[in-house]
Amino acid sequence: MLRALLKTMRPRQWPKNAFLFGPLIFDGKLFILVDFLRTLAGFALFCLISSAVYIFNDQLAVEADRQHPVKRNRPIASGGLPIPVAILAGAVLTLVSLGLGWLLAWQFTLVLLTYFLMMMAYTKWLKHVPLLDVLILAAGFVLRVHADTTLFQVQRFSPWLYIVMSLLALYLGFGKRRAELVLLGAEANNHRKVLEGYTIPLLDQYINIVSGTTIVAYSLYTFFRPDAPANHALMLTIPFVVYAIFRYLYLIHVKEAGGEPEEILLSDRPLQLAVLLWGLSVLIAFYMN
Repeated sequence: MLRALLKTMRPRQWPKNAFLFGPLIFDGKLFILVDFLRTLAGFALFCLISSAVYIFNDQLAVEADRQHPVKRNRPIASGGLPIPVAILAGAVLTLVSLGLGWLLAWQFTLVLLTYFLMMMAYTKWLKHVPLLDVLILAAGFVLRVHADTTLFQVQRFSPWLYIVMSLLALYLGFGKRRAELVLLGAEANNHRKVLEGYTIPLLDQYINIVSGTTIVAYSLYTFFRPDAPANHALMLTIPFVVYAIFRYLYLIHVKEAGGEPEEILLSDRPLQLAVLLWGLSVLIAFYMN
C-alpha cells in the first residue's frame, strides 16, 4: 500500500517544481546558503502539496481513469490504493505543507494555498473547459516561480521571466493535449471531455504561436533584464532554448510523443543535453562574469 501511495504521489512529476529555483538562479543568489536552503525547503513543500493534488485528482477521476488505456493502471483506479486511505493521505500532505510553509513565510503559505485551491477547482471543473484547462496549468507554473520570490529579498529578478514561464507552460500543455488526441484517437472524447474542444490542426496552430513567442520572450528577457546593459553574456543561451523548443516539436510531430512532458525530459538524450548546456551557460553568464 505504501508503494501504491508513493506512486499516486507521482514523484516523477516533482521536477516541475524546480521552477521554484528560477528566481534564486536568475537573481544571482544560488550560492547564498540561507536563500538556497529556503528555496530548497519551498521546493519540498510544493512537492508535497502537488502530490496531495494528484491524490485528490485520481480519487475524483477514478471512474474515468478505469476507462483509459493507461490511467486504468493507476493505484486508485486499479484498486491498489483504497480511496479512504488516499483521501486521508491527501489531507495530511496538504496540512503539513501549509503548516511548514507558514514557518518559512506567510506569503509563501498564501501561494501554496492559492495553488491548491486553483488546482482543486481545475480537477473538479476547469479541466473540462477548453483553453482554460491549459491556461490554469500554465498559471500553476507561474505560481511556482512567484513562490520563491516570497522566500528571500529579490533584487534582479525580471518580470519577463513570468511571461517566459507562462508561454513555456502553454507550449507543453498544448503539446500534451495533442499527444492525447493522437493516443486516444476516435475514443478521445470518451476519456477526457475537454478534448471535444480541440482538434490536431487547432492545437498545431496554438503550438506554433506559443513556441515562437516563447523564443521571442526569452530573447527579450536577455536583452532587458536589470543588468543587461553591463552583461550581455546571457544572450549566448538563446540557441539552446531554440534547439530545445525545436527538439520538442520534433518529438511531438515525428515521434508522436508529448503526452507527459516530464517523461520526455527524463528519456530523450538530445533534449537533456540541450537543457544541461543551457543550465551551464546560465550559470556561467550569471556567476562567472
